[in-house]
Amino acid sequence: MKAFRMDELEAERRANDGAYLQFLRERNMSAGLYALDAGELDPQSPHTEDEIYFVVSGRASITVGSETTQVGRGSVVYVPAGVPHKFHHITEDLRVMVVFSPPES
Repeated sequence: MKAFRMDELEAERRANDGAYLQFLRERNMSAGLYALDAGELDPQSPHTEDEIYFVVSGRASITVGSETTQVGRGSVVYVPAGVPHKFHHITEDLRVMVVFSPPES
């Protein structure tokens, strides 16, 4: 079993000065913690893997393809591989658990 605590992952992400911390990589999937602060721009480009975003904290909008929705704590968003997507209008610091399948390359 592998178990993780969000507060420990956030501390490790901050210590490594990055917006993204991959904390799990297995044969068929990987997972990470993605952080964007209020007002920050999301630099993402489309990925070659399917993704699931689970919003741990914060508030923002996300556009996936041509669809936009607001997200907050507890929101889950699926993003198909190759589809453009970005978080925007981030009004509260955003912390998102990201699951990639297959593992992010």
